[in-house]
Amino acid sequence: MSYVNPDPEPERTTGLEPGGGVPPGETPPAESSMPEAGPLERHNPPKGWAKAPLALILVVVVLIAVGFLAFALAMIL
Repeated sequence: MSYVNPDPEPERTTGLEPGGGVPPGETPPAESSMPEAGPLERHNPPKGWAKAPLALILVVVVLIAVGFLAFALAMIL
């Protein structure tokens, strides 16, 4: 495994001012990637909602809508 220093060397990097700042109009040096930064993932669980929680949420929404409709009808009559 090799180590790559993510910090650029200011004396060898073009476009840097003496304090390490970037003058206006210059693009700063690109970030280096860090290979092997995290653990190897072998299993990624599926994303999305399961059927049971989604059905429960829909039932609650329908019951609330029916309650509002019944309240509105009771106010009219």
